[in-house]
Amino acid sequence: MPLSPDPRLNRLLAALSAEEWARLQPQLEWMPMPLGHVLYESGRTLEHVCFPATAIVSLIYVLENGSSAEIAVVGREGLVGISLFMGGESTPSRAVVQSAGYGFRLKAASIKDEFNRAGPAMHLLLRYTQALLTQMAQTAVCNRHHSLDQQLCPWLLLSLDRLEGNELMMTQELIANMLGVRREGVSEAALRLQKQGLIRYARGRVTVLDRPALEQRTCECYAVVRDEYARLLPAMPLD
Repeated sequence: MPLSPDPRLNRLLAALSAEEWARLQPQLEWMPMPLGHVLYESGRTLEHVCFPATAIVSLIYVLENGSSAEIAVVGREGLVGISLFMGGESTPSRAVVQSAGYGFRLKAASIKDEFNRAGPAMHLLLRYTQALLTQMAQTAVCNRHHSLDQQLCPWLLLSLDRLEGNELMMTQELIANMLGVRREGVSEAALRLQKQGLIRYARGRVTVLDRPALEQRTCECYAVVRDEYARLLPAMPLD
């Protein structure tokens, strides 16, 4: 556990008004988020929302035959569990920690109470929900119309946007599961990016060597999602 974990590393928590922060801060619970930890399963009633601080969470849809694909990624810019304050209580997706770290959780009743006050926090959460829905829609379009190389680039960039530094701890098998493709396809796509000098991949560690070039290589989907988050959510330093 960090010596002084700061909930306001999460942008939504950092954007709360002083009054909202005073209400919610005492109720926030620090939580470790190890790689592969399942925050909630499909169809289960959610008991908490989670605000990642240094971790990344994948929202994954799993089919009856066991195959799966990521529909969105959540990090320090947002929260996991929007169905609680949107009135659904549960969701058909599952939430799995993609990159280990820590975050903070808040009981379902607390986030509902704050949302129902219809104050600034409610409008902030609704704007975040719109940005998340944009990411989900763009992911669906990207998976349908773009090549695996094009899908891999925005996936790497969106993940890096939610972390400090330029490295991801990620096996090819995990990336394949997230993208809903064969592991061999991910291996070939990563090798092509490596040969172009954009990334280095070794022993489950992906290092982005030339981010501007990677952004040039990616499809339009990354910019659409990035710009929508920037438009809807407050920009603030995270140091």
